[in-house]
Amino acid sequence: MTMSNERVPTALVRQLVKDLKRRGVDYADVRFERILHESLIVENGQVKPISLFETAGVGIRVLIRGSWGFASTPHLTPSFLRRAATQAIDIAKSSSSINRKVVRLAPVEPVKATWRSSWQIDPFEVPLSKKLDYLLWAEATVRGPKPIKRVTAHMDFTKSTKCFASTEGAAIEQRAIESGAGLEVVAQQGEEVQVRSYPNSHHGALAQAGFEYVKQLDLVGGAKTIQREVLQLLRTTPPRAGQTTLILDPTQMVMQLHESCGHPTELDRALGQELSYAGGSFLTPERLGTLRYGSPLITIVADATAPGGAGTFGYDDEGVPAQRTELVREGVFVGYLSSRESAARLGLRHSSGAMRADGWDVPPLVRMTNVNLEPGEATLEDLLHDVKRGYLLSTNKSWSIDDQRLNFQFTTEIGWEIVNGKLGAVVNNPLYTGITPQFWQRCTGLSDRNTWRLWGVPNCAKGEPVQLMHVGHGAPYARFDGVTVAPAR
Repeated sequence: MTMSNERVPTALVRQLVKDLKRRGVDYADVRFERILHESLIVENGQVKPISLFETAGVGIRVLIRGSWGFASTPHLTPSFLRRAATQAIDIAKSSSSINRKVVRLAPVEPVKATWRSSWQIDPFEVPLSKKLDYLLWAEATVRGPKPIKRVTAHMDFTKSTKCFASTEGAAIEQRAIESGAGLEVVAQQGEEVQVRSYPNSHHGALAQAGFEYVKQLDLVGGAKTIQREVLQLLRTTPPRAGQTTLILDPTQMVMQLHESCGHPTELDRALGQELSYAGGSFLTPERLGTLRYGSPLITIVADATAPGGAGTFGYDDEGVPAQRTELVREGVFVGYLSSRESAARLGLRHSSGAMRADGWDVPPLVRMTNVNLEPGEATLEDLLHDVKRGYLLSTNKSWSIDDQRLNFQFTTEIGWEIVNGKLGAVVNNPLYTGITPQFWQRCTGLSDRNTWRLWGVPNCAKGEPVQLMHVGHGAPYARFDGVTVAPAR
């Protein structure tokens, strides 16, 4: 299957930019986007309704007298585009009459470029029957034992085409494909209910790749593992409450990075511009370059160039090139995710290229790219070696964090006791809590590049109306000492 019309209306976009320039705007950009998405779900041997939708249109941003205006249209005809442009101009003019803070933009070198993500097998060219047969096979492999009540298998595929042009002279075309798949099993015995996911929870097995990524996940092999583990979870007990040593695997580090580093380093939050949805940030500008965020082992980067990342691209939605930005260097808070506007407001030399929209019909926001924890030099055995008593936790189940991104608690699907440097019995319903800087300062070990894994997050929420962005997080195993652990119930 291909898009109904993969031709990009480049001429229309560039002509619209010329028209906006003639109308005397201070700055404008035009972004055409076409998105095709397919979602397949199999549950308890039944194929759920298949979701396949396509959307396309143009978003127009205009800056006049230091104020923004935005409008969009799905109709790609000159008359509708002119009407949308006029609406954006009128909004900018109206905003400028009451706006006390004048918008300035950090400089960017306008480029004419094309970019394409890497894929081997276009998932929209794979027969639907083949994809469903594989999901049914994997899902059936989990079913069988009486305590297993529900098994769900899913696949998700997205193909996007984007054309961006600005009055500064940028002209950029980008194409990308994302693929993802996974399993979830729910089991019950008496009043005890447990869930286990493979290879990650929250649809986090997502990558900028083709159908080859789904094949590499080996859902059928993973089905046997989560069947065994979910039955173990029904028969075991939770961890003992108290302070202990924790080792978090990469699946749990995804959410730890996302909530306690990714969101608080968004510069619009730090400047107080993003407060209504999930709060602001404790990483305020006066702490830049001075705050001890973590131990010297901790280096965290926002890397929009990471191969296969769900937050990877060639250029953001302001035409800023993808880049690798340090957020935390050897434990010290040193950088932000920023836009051209927020970078200029803080006096930074340039944007970090983190301005993105989740579709053509909304303006871009400062968003995470791939926020990654750099690996260390240890093996997993090295991290376990001198732990007399602790826990290894895997696969996020739930999370909660305050509106400044400081106090948090997480639960995971599964854990294992660590006794005298060895993994022991499975524990269920593990919960751990902490305060962000104190927690990261207690990191005493990171595993090496061989254990580092990049995962996707397809539902990062921000903005009003809410936008759901695809972002990525890469991490190794990480060890933390003196962390408070308790049963989740």
